[in-house]
Amino acid sequence: MSQSILLIEDDNRLADMVSDYLQSNSFDVKIAPNGATGIALEDDENFDAIILDLMLPDMDGLDICRVIKARSDVPIIMLTAKGDPMDRVVGLELGADDYMGKPFEPRELLARIKAVTRRGQTKTAASKTLQFGRLEIDPDAMICSLDQKPCELTSHQFTLLHTLAESAGRVLSRDTLIDRLKGQEFDAFDRSIDVHISRIRNQIEDDPKHPKRILTIRGAGYVFALKQD
Repeated sequence: MSQSILLIEDDNRLADMVSDYLQSNSFDVKIAPNGATGIALEDDENFDAIILDLMLPDMDGLDICRVIKARSDVPIIMLTAKGDPMDRVVGLELGADDYMGKPFEPRELLARIKAVTRRGQTKTAASKTLQFGRLEIDPDAMICSLDQKPCELTSHQFTLLHTLAESAGRVLSRDTLIDRLKGQEFDAFDRSIDVHISRIRNQIEDDPKHPKRILTIRGAGYVFALKQD
């Protein structure tokens, strides 16, 4: 079965060249010309690796890396034409798995993709645990803990929390949440989501009346905060 690659690159010529080369080596490649499109594609599909340009027209590559790594362990190779070594350091600190400067040889990129995907395949299920400051969410065990103390959540509430956390930094509407939670026996009315959010906040927020983890965006929905204590 072919491995799938997401290429987030605004240089059409380079993107087409890399895509053609990788497809000739049996990879499936999807191209995103900007950060917003790349994040949306990553949210909808499971990729084996992401090739991420540092300089994009709408978002900084480091911010994109931060968003993706907060909810996924997909390997990321960052590309840059900038010569500042601090970009490499910051990128790796944010969770990037490898770093390549432009210009580069497609054959070297291929070798690095194979290396990071091999490492990704050896990661244990524990790596799926989401960590946000003092809050930890383990989807396999369906356990959420704050300061290493388990939170009392129903299975539906845990699923809702995990759905928000996987998309940390992105606003999700009530309709989107209901759609993603199909089969979870949520009521058809938007307000049921609000009730569950309130109960989740009672468990994970230091002050439920002034939440800092799950934020309400008036008229839009909810967002799970990327930066937390």
